[in-house]
Amino acid sequence: MTSFVSHTTVDCRDAYALSEWWKQVLGYVDLDDDPNAPGHEECLILDPATGHRLLFIEVPEAKSVKNRLHLDLRPREGTRDAEVERLIGIGASVVADRREPGTGLGWAVLADPEGNEFCVLRGEADRAAS
Repeated sequence: MTSFVSHTTVDCRDAYALSEWWKQVLGYVDLDDDPNAPGHEECLILDPATGHRLLFIEVPEAKSVKNRLHLDLRPREGTRDAEVERLIGIGASVVADRREPGTGLGWAVLADPEGNEFCVLRGEADRAAS
């Protein structure tokens, strides 16, 4: 017997605001039968292409240490560097820049508006160019 991942859960202070931010990042949508609204303490969003779900749950404590689990994002279109700039433009912050200048290798560690870390890997355009 085995299990499967039902959804990935993110503890947060404002489930609605953070789910809305991640919808911009990932292109996820609300579930048709369970739309999110301001004030909801649990907000579930869905990748319409793969069915993956992210659940944001409000918790009383603030984030205090580095994530032990994080998302690795790969741009669906364009380059890693363009995606990093887009994400910074909508509110992400740079935690660590592990990109290797001149090689096209490496990744960038960013944080969402509540400080949850995630990585941005090379896109298919980057991989094809190297």
